[in-house]
Amino acid sequence: MTTAVAAPFRFFSLQVVRTRRLGPSLVRVTFAGADLHAFHSDGRDQSLSLFLPHPGQSDPVVPLELGDGWWQGWRELPEDVRAVMRSYTLRALRRDADGGAREIDIDFALHGVEPGAATPAGPASRWASRAAAGDRVLLLGPAVADNRAIRFRPPGDTDLVVLWGDETAVPAATAILESLPAGTRVRAWLEVPHAGDIQDVVTRADAELTWLVRHDSSPMAVDAVRAARLPLAERPYVWIAGESGHVKAVRRHFVGERGIDRRRVTFVGYWRQGLTEEQLRAAE
Repeated sequence: MTTAVAAPFRFFSLQVVRTRRLGPSLVRVTFAGADLHAFHSDGRDQSLSLFLPHPGQSDPVVPLELGDGWWQGWRELPEDVRAVMRSYTLRALRRDADGGAREIDIDFALHGVEPGAATPAGPASRWASRAAAGDRVLLLGPAVADNRAIRFRPPGDTDLVVLWGDETAVPAATAILESLPAGTRVRAWLEVPHAGDIQDVVTRADAELTWLVRHDSSPMAVDAVRAARLPLAERPYVWIAGESGHVKAVRRHFVGERGIDRRRVTFVGYWRQGLTEEQLRAAE
């Protein structure tokens, strides 16, 4: 069952097709569904809302029968009944010959699923680490290719693209890198927990990509960026995404210390240290 929600977004009923572990902290889940042909996106950091079932539930519980009132109805359900909602970015979209979407990939950053983890895994990490073919989810995603949930929008005169992200931003950042045309100059830093999380990225762009490994004593976040020399550029564009505190610090560096026009800096806090997504949503 699907329903329109604040066009250009709508619900999609999807099933897991397959999963693939990308590293200790990342797993890729591939989804398909009969109505996915109506899913459209031209964005490389397309934001999505995913609704997951609780253990013991076969389907996520979202009151779609309420139409545009689904949000209030969902919030009024008991916490252990209503579907778990989490925000993710689209990693890949594969189309049929007629142009309709056939499959989508979402990469999940896993926290706390390893034995002896200091912080227990949240519901989304637990679900993703155990996902199997046939598992059902709901996705709130775009029905229009150019929509407000796309944040990476470099101005047409950009002569240098700068990217920074942690493991939660790796899916969007690698999709961006893969999409950039030949001749685009790029300087990028991606921070991950383990060396095994480093990925091979194929890009036509003239890109210098540095992986920062958190458990390997690499300089982190703003320290790595501050120590770097950027290529000369008159009109750079900066995209920063990940943990909110680090995102703010990296943005302050580019705007305050490097003097980059704040209008040419896109920054997105995907999560905040010490807060669940429910707590973050309430705080905002």
